[in-house]
Amino acid sequence: MTNPVSICVIGSGYVGLVAAVCFAEIGHRVVCVDNDEARVRNLCEGRVPIFEDHLPELLARHLKRRVEFTTDLGQAVKGTEAIFIAVGTPQGDTGAADLSYVEAVVSEIALSISNYKVIVEKSTVPVYTNDWIRRVLRRHGVDPLSFDVVSNPEFLREGTAVVDFLHPDRIVIGASNERSANLMRRIYEPLTRGSYYTQPDALPGPCSTFNPARLLVTSTQSSEIIKHASNAFLALKISFINAVANLAEAVGADIVDIATGMGMDSRIGPGFLKAGLGYGGSCFPKDVAAFHWVAQQQGMDFQLLKEIRRINEAQKDVFFNKVLSALWTLRGKRLTALGLSFKGNTDDIRESPAIDIIKRLLEAGSAVTVYDPAAMERAREVLPASNKLRYAGDIYEASNDADAVLILTDWKEFAEIDLARLNLVVRFPIVIDGRNLYNPQKMLRHGFTYVSVGRPASYQSVESKPREAVL
Repeated sequence: MTNPVSICVIGSGYVGLVAAVCFAEIGHRVVCVDNDEARVRNLCEGRVPIFEDHLPELLARHLKRRVEFTTDLGQAVKGTEAIFIAVGTPQGDTGAADLSYVEAVVSEIALSISNYKVIVEKSTVPVYTNDWIRRVLRRHGVDPLSFDVVSNPEFLREGTAVVDFLHPDRIVIGASNERSANLMRRIYEPLTRGSYYTQPDALPGPCSTFNPARLLVTSTQSSEIIKHASNAFLALKISFINAVANLAEAVGADIVDIATGMGMDSRIGPGFLKAGLGYGGSCFPKDVAAFHWVAQQQGMDFQLLKEIRRINEAQKDVFFNKVLSALWTLRGKRLTALGLSFKGNTDDIRESPAIDIIKRLLEAGSAVTVYDPAAMERAREVLPASNKLRYAGDIYEASNDADAVLILTDWKEFAEIDLARLNLVVRFPIVIDGRNLYNPQKMLRHGFTYVSVGRPASYQSVESKPREAVL
């Protein structure tokens, strides 16, 4: 890159770490700051604290060449042109985003500004946060001519965050003047001009030199709302298809066929139309609640957002009742739970429907054996092993002598189970699938009673079987 920008990223969590490494990947010089000394030490040694495709190899490629890690925020701010704030904005008791971490970081930035800086909101924040950052800087005596504040929301999906960053659907910049907007254009130029995609080691994806990333420059308020509105709309699609799934099941229709038919309409599209346990993770629950709070502060009664949340919570009840209906009673049952993360290809268990379901099963008196390809270490912190909860090394160990197998997360590994082997190891061939990973007729042919979401259940006439019958 002929004109790299020196960048400071504050926060080495999910968004901050992905942004820091990807900025280095497209040619910039990056310093990533975190106040967690142990985390910084691990990153300096190339150890990635999150499960994310491509992140370890890109960190190894650029560590100590284009990206470095430090706890010294002041020094990092002084030596860089653009400062990206990527700290946590957790949900408060009222539903509003807790911006105390953002304020603390901005106060510290103020102590180190000696020449012009562009300060970038990368964290998900409510509208007018940009104005509040300006006020905090001014209160600390920073010359208003020595900084601009820009909004640049992230649109990363856990599990595909690196590809999402380097091959984005869109890059949104909320800027109040051309000076700050032009610096942001320089930062993203390798993606918007397409030069990154000509590199021999560029990560493949949908963008190319002929189809480069698209960039939208707008006001800071519009940019801030784009992020919350986008996540709320995606959550709406999930809650909508789950509500339709419950209707479909009541009348004997198939939600997979319904979603396919809906998704073929280009105005709707197939994305986020998968019925199941509902959404979870660190973004959708928090962002829908925060967006609702923002609307309330402006005197709006955004009832639709309340209904999105209500349907999502109710979907876990729907699934739990399916388990209860299939097994009659839960006390004393030996159950297999496949999946702990809120979705496949991540180790994130925050707001995971799977965790909630497992807790309910334990409270109902079941013994549960769990398996997840990536999230078991994190899950042990909230679901410690006990005489009622056991962690297994693979699907088949987890399913040994189980009264039923529950699929709670949409890992690819779970969609490719050796069904003949599974039938051999379980006590009763019952699968209750919260992610609709299998065709009901296929499961019936393999000897399973199969219960899923938004589709008629497939029941074997006799669910117990002689062991030799499946050999």
